[in-house]
Amino acid sequence: TKSKVISSLLWKLMERGGTQGIQFIVQIVLARLLLPKDFGIIAIVMVFISLANVFVQSGLNTALIQKKDADGKDFSSVLYLCLAIAGLLYVFIFFASPYIANFYQEQQLVSILRVLSITLLLGAFNSIQNAYVAKHMLFKKLFFSSLGAVLISGTIGIVSAYMGLGLWALVIQQIISQLTISIILWFTVKWRPQLAFSKEKVKSLFSFGWKLLVSNLIHVLYIELRTLIIGKAYNSSTLGYYNRGETFPKIIVSNIDGSIQSVMFPAFSACQDNKQRVKEMVRRTVVTSSFLIFPAMIGLAVVAEPLIMLLLTDKWIPAVPFLQLFCIAYAVLPIQNVNLQAISSMGRSDITLKLQIIKKIVGLFILFVSIPFGVFAIAIGAVASAYFSMLINIYPNKKLLNYSYKEQFKDIFPSLLIALVMGVIVHILSFITLETWLILIIQIFSGIIVYIGLARFFRIESLNYLINIIKDIKYRKGIDKQCIQR
Repeated sequence: TKSKVISSLLWKLMERGGTQGIQFIVQIVLARLLLPKDFGIIAIVMVFISLANVFVQSGLNTALIQKKDADGKDFSSVLYLCLAIAGLLYVFIFFASPYIANFYQEQQLVSILRVLSITLLLGAFNSIQNAYVAKHMLFKKLFFSSLGAVLISGTIGIVSAYMGLGLWALVIQQIISQLTISIILWFTVKWRPQLAFSKEKVKSLFSFGWKLLVSNLIHVLYIELRTLIIGKAYNSSTLGYYNRGETFPKIIVSNIDGSIQSVMFPAFSACQDNKQRVKEMVRRTVVTSSFLIFPAMIGLAVVAEPLIMLLLTDKWIPAVPFLQLFCIAYAVLPIQNVNLQAISSMGRSDITLKLQIIKKIVGLFILFVSIPFGVFAIAIGAVASAYFSMLINIYPNKKLLNYSYKEQFKDIFPSLLIALVMGVIVHILSFITLETWLILIIQIFSGIIVYIGLARFFRIESLNYLINIIKDIKYRKGIDKQCIQR
């Protein structure tokens, strides 16, 4: 129902907003305490962890959400399979770590890889818990587990950095985060694994999930390939600047877009037999997410330099151009993802796989053409790939949902236009002769006022939609309070 979707979305937004907000603060503190090289090394390690996690989750957690009648045996069977895969991959990484360290000429990688790979086992269990939460729209419980995990792991990470543990502070933070989420969900979510395993259940889910596995593997390998190339061709410090520049816009977009996608995929899946209803939900998601993401990315790109100087200190200034480029790239991520989720929710994982292959062939071509021109050219190539991916992801929905390029561009154009006007005004304010921190505050608040003011003046429908949702929530709270009092 609409109320359940909105309620779930709000809890997911609070979960992502709360955790990402705290994580943002934690990352700022750690960036001030640690060196760019430390973040470069951990970025290399996370490439191998991310790739291994694709096999661990193997698309089956998404298949559990998509399957209408998934039961306890489905969830338990997938859990045991994922744990077995995670164990095998841990052994592989354990013995492969010396060769990886020699390739990058960083002997620290051996012990860090071996320790951080423990998160594969925790992640396997956590992914099934998350699938159960998403399947049953229990995002309120996820809010408490994620918030608790980021508070505990962030505090321990910062204390470890203050104690002089350096790079290991980041490792400890990652492990504690995964462990805490699993423990809290264990006590807050009723689901428990059964002592049962069904090959038939796994086969049924794998028929849908294997295409997502291959699709996700291609996507993660392609995304992380830049990290591997920069880490090898340049140095850990350069990779650290690149990684930090990507992190800020990624945190903002993953907070908003990740919340929307987590809730909308099960909602799309529930209505998969009603294409018109799916189109309405997809269109609403595109319009609303664009209204929120465009001003955030344009505003962040404009204030990038003073923001980096104030939050991370002057040692991180080389990260500024990367941050601005990734703001441009991540601005269209919601449009990419919602179109892809709509396709997957209707059981067309075959199309999802084909799209990933096409996008990555073109993306790899762009990447290898850009490598000889330096690390900034690689980042520009990432922007070009993002916009090509958006166009490719929209294409199948012309036929599947009758949602064309023209319609989608018409839906996002008003938000894009007023966000660009806001960006110009905020940039002009940077020429005021005041303290950097004061100018930044003026720019941020002016940007918010100008954007909302323009949205009201031009009667942008998304603003009214969000206002009505807030009013509806307040009304429902008032009704609930009256019922309790009676």
